[in-house]
This record gives sequence, structure tokens and C-alpha cells, in this order.
Amino acid sequence: MENKQLTIVARILAKTEKRELVKNELLKLIAITRAEEGCINYDLHQDNENENLFLFYENWESRDLWQKHMGNTHLADYMAATDGAVEEFTLNEMTIIE
Repeated sequence: MENKQLTIVARILAKTEKRELVKNELLKLIAITRAEEGCINYDLHQDNENENLFLFYENWESRDLWQKHMGNTHLADYMAATDGAVEEFTLNEMTIIE
């Protein structure tokens, strides 16, 4: 499965008082991640009814390339900047059923 395309669904629930901080930090990730090797798409969404809920929908050429992305410094910077600002985080690694 390592060489198959990988879909990532990352759900980020920000604390109400930290919503804008989290949103701004998430937005910083988009351009730099889209330029990474193996990134097919990296799309950020905000829930229409719960403004504190964000979702990244990502597709990567392989799990190996996504793992390389996960080790990048810009993700560590995001984690440091949003420490204590996220209520809940869920990440799912998924494979398309053809």
C-alpha cells in the first residue's frame, strides 16, 4: 500500500477564543505544502455552521511522501504556534476504493 495514492482527512476543532489564531496558522501551511513533492491537493475547509471546525482534505502520491511532509519544519512551527489552541484533532489515512 506504500506506493498507492493516499488521502488524508484532518479535522481540527479550534477553541472558540483561539479560532482566528488557528485559522491563520492553518492558512500559512497551504502554499508551502502544495509545493512539496508528492502533494496532489491540499485543501482547507471551514464548517458552515461551526466556525471553529476546520478540515484539510489532502491527496498525496504515496504514504512515503506524506510521511516526509509530516516531518517538515513548517508543521512543527504550526504545532508550536497553536499549542493549547486546538480542542480536538483527528486524522484519517484513507485509500480510494475503485
